[in-house]
Amino acid sequence: MAPKEERTPRVSRNPDLIRGIGKFSKSQMYHKRGIWAIKAKNGGVFPRHDPKPKPESPAEKPPKFYPADDVKKPLLNKHKPKPTKLRASITPGTVLILLAGRFKGKRVVFLKQLPSGLLLVTGPFKINGVPLRRVNQSYVIGTSTKVDISGVNVSNFDDKYFSKDAKKKKSKGEGEFFESDKEEKKVLPQEKKDEQKTVDAALIKAIESVPDLKTYLGARFSLKAGVKPHELVF
Repeated sequence: MAPKEERTPRVSRNPDLIRGIGKFSKSQMYHKRGIWAIKAKNGGVFPRHDPKPKPESPAEKPPKFYPADDVKKPLLNKHKPKPTKLRASITPGTVLILLAGRFKGKRVVFLKQLPSGLLLVTGPFKINGVPLRRVNQSYVIGTSTKVDISGVNVSNFDDKYFSKDAKKKKSKGEGEFFESDKEEKKVLPQEKKDEQKTVDAALIKAIESVPDLKTYLGARFSLKAGVKPHELVF
């Protein structure tokens, strides 16, 4: 093993007589250290150096400990959504059959495709009770029957038309919990009722010009009811 280097003890210019009391006074050390000469050289002022600039600290310090729970970070989606391609058999005015939902088995008239890719359809409401609504094309069957919708204006309808207003739920007390009669029922705005009537009026005119089309739209789809399967277009 290599011998350890011996450290030279530090020698003070002002040795202690006893602990805390030096041999020379403050004025004596002033002359002994030559501070007077440094001041005389700099115009009677002791030179002061600018402090060294501190190294730039990182913007975010890494955490000392790992979090107890896994924090999910949202992934960046760089893929732009492609517009939903409409089936070739579905064109404006095509009569469709709904395969799911509240109006399952009802026939509806296709009006247009919305920016979200969903289909805007209507019964009309006055004939079979199906209002203006959005439907996914995966849940419809196209038929060979078509309606002339050139007189129907559907430019005002988009996805925002069907969005629901987010309302805060009120906390119910014990008494209100059991009183179901006091619950507010959903009321359709009068503006939407008027728009439904406007669309139905123009659509029913075109439907009534074709014989038996009104009865056809009012009947529910069923193969047992004598509907010819060749009318369906997949």
